[in-house]
Amino acid sequence: MSLQQQLLTRANHQCELCTSQSNLSVYEVPPISNANADNSIITCKTCLDQIEKNEQISADHWKILTETMWSEFAPVQVVAWRMLSRLRNEGWAADSLDILYLDEATLEWAKKTGDHEQDGTVEFHQDSNGARLYEGDTVVLIKTLDVKGSTISAKLGTVVKNIRLVHDNTEQIEGKVEGQTIVILTKYLRKG
Repeated sequence: MSLQQQLLTRANHQCELCTSQSNLSVYEVPPISNANADNSIITCKTCLDQIEKNEQISADHWKILTETMWSEFAPVQVVAWRMLSRLRNEGWAADSLDILYLDEATLEWAKKTGDHEQDGTVEFHQDSNGARLYEGDTVVLIKTLDVKGSTISAKLGTVVKNIRLVHDNTEQIEGKVEGQTIVILTKYLRKG
């Protein structure tokens, strides 16, 4: 039986965190070396996007954790603890964290990623108008920019196709202007 089938059977064909029955997939709870039922859960796309910080966290979506955190399975407990920690500014989440008991090994696992030390906000690359930018988007410069270390001047209105996001800085993207890859501040562009 495949890992996904094992987890679906264990979870009664629903997300182990929010009980949704749509768009289910396996989430390997980090850090892991090889995926198995003891370190993975079955989760919906909504939960997965928020766990992996691809979307802003929605406190209302996670209120169900007050019930699902009591799962007998350690990987579910670990993810519940991490998400409650990210939501600790919500009264119900702080209360749930206070009463959630994890054995020593499970708590150590839950703390390994350091995720509990951050709040629930996630920063994304956004253009000058606040529109979210994604890898491969097309943008337009809203200001003429002189490129440092080059004779290139990127003119107002220049279209930059197939951008790449600078992953450690949400205020920067990379794109090609006149055949040269340059770094551009997001405040100087708008989504095309």
